[in-house]
Amino acid sequence: MSSEKNTTISNGVMLNAYPDSIGKNLSDTIKMLQKKDFKDVFSLFYVLPTFFNSDLDRGFSIIDYNLNDELVSKNDLNALEKLKIELKFDIVLNHLSVNSPQFKDLLEKGDVSKYKDFFINWNTFWQENGTKNEDGIVIPKEEFLNKLFMRKSGLPILKVPFPDGTEKPYWNTFYQEINYHKVAAEDFMKIDGISLSQLKNITKIINKAIDSKESIENIDFGNLNTFKDEIIRITNKKRTFLGQMDVNAKSELVWDFYEKTLAKVKSFGCKILRLDAFAYLHKEIGQTNFFNKPGTWNYLERINKIAQKNDLILLPEIHAEYGLKLHNEVAKEGYQIYDFFLPGLMIHTLEKASNKALLTWVNEIVEKKHKTVNMLGCHDGIPVLDLKGKKVNGKYNKGLLEDNEIETIMDTIIKRGGRVKNLYDPSGKKISYYQVNATFFSALGEDEKKLLLARAIQLFMPGIPQVWYLDLFSGKNNYKAADKGGSGGHKEINRTTLSNSDIEEGLQKPIVQNQLKLMRLRNTSKAFSGSLNINNSKENELDISWQNNQDFAHLKANLTSLTFSISYLENDIIKKMRF
Repeated sequence: MSSEKNTTISNGVMLNAYPDSIGKNLSDTIKMLQKKDFKDVFSLFYVLPTFFNSDLDRGFSIIDYNLNDELVSKNDLNALEKLKIELKFDIVLNHLSVNSPQFKDLLEKGDVSKYKDFFINWNTFWQENGTKNEDGIVIPKEEFLNKLFMRKSGLPILKVPFPDGTEKPYWNTFYQEINYHKVAAEDFMKIDGISLSQLKNITKIINKAIDSKESIENIDFGNLNTFKDEIIRITNKKRTFLGQMDVNAKSELVWDFYEKTLAKVKSFGCKILRLDAFAYLHKEIGQTNFFNKPGTWNYLERINKIAQKNDLILLPEIHAEYGLKLHNEVAKEGYQIYDFFLPGLMIHTLEKASNKALLTWVNEIVEKKHKTVNMLGCHDGIPVLDLKGKKVNGKYNKGLLEDNEIETIMDTIIKRGGRVKNLYDPSGKKISYYQVNATFFSALGEDEKKLLLARAIQLFMPGIPQVWYLDLFSGKNNYKAADKGGSGGHKEINRTTLSNSDIEEGLQKPIVQNQLKLMRLRNTSKAFSGSLNINNSKENELDISWQNNQDFAHLKANLTSLTFSISYLENDIIKKMRF
């Protein structure tokens, strides 16, 4: 690709949280950041997308990119600017909510809507390359269907009702939520030939199915089955749904929307823009519809030109096996990349007291001059699929870990209470694990020495260290929230809201204060703007140093005893921390 990419803005530390992760709104988070404990700790703040108006998937189903007035105010943005904290936001390139103005217009006006081609009608997309089934859904030819990369079981569609009474399937790669609301006998009074007592019985059967979350379509109404289609049609009228509807990037209206959105987030103080789900945006028959080439590259280059006009640094978000080498391709084009490999590598390193796999990855970052944003925990899960090898063009590319080592990480986290998210083939068969959901502290067996050493190692890694708010306060798995969350509830295990009193109590704990001390060093020392050296050490040790002219920071860690020390220069005085 030809155009020049923006360069990294900072080697400082980045906070990661929702606007309401701490207290009730972003103002409460800012009050925390204004405390003396947090002085010079953070240079950046990745605010998750409930910052905007959204309705599903905890912010990643965007209605519009206006401020969510319930959680965020312009005063908050001014306060962050005074703290000299720059912002990172998401743009969810692949989809918008069914409640977005664009999709609501489509539902209201149907084929005469200005936004008719803004989203992807599944049947229209596949009409020449598939066959309709009895439900009116085009099933792609097997050679095309088998190539699709799925994020959930079943076809990636959501059927939505149109003004003419028809239901049409639209491409829906990620989440959807369909809610049936209870019916009353009066709802069916217009059906001729059914007695009142029969109507009451129908109502009872349907409401029982709704309570037990059974499929309405599979109900057997016995001798009233001749009325089944009409009964279901009326029942469906009371149905509500949410969904992340894939946009059609072949529509110029979509690109006009991107233009306006990037200008808007820039006005809010955005400096880094994470491209969520960008690899799913380009869709083409006969391809996997995940990082299609060259289409994905063309889209990425086009969005980057818009970003450059707004002085925004792009961070394409991509989950893929290490062996696929997509991270290398994205980094080679000058983009920042997310270091999704570090969380699993860190757990492996500490559990096995072995530096081998971690140093392999660190050396690759240094040698290839990757610009990374790394993390331990985050709003999502702990990636494990990313560590795998992959067969590409008949050649097997090794992963950062062997499959059995990855399985050990999985088993360890699950035994400690983690939940699993899997991938599926088009038939709904599970084909792979994707990520494990747990707090990073619980994934480490809730061992404070492991957490503190993990943080120290992260802060000595190249790139921008991103810190999940809950990890900072040694948050534990929230099983109650995960169970309550339903089909997508596994993620809630690591999204506990901390009250203002939780923050006050947490700041009294050594594990919190020690992390803040390490982060302050990382955020302020000029050494970390210099060069990184990996010094010779035993397999169960780490010896990493940063040097920038006379400024230095030097980490020595024992992976067996979980002890470490850091020597550094501050105000021309050599100082040392021991833990």
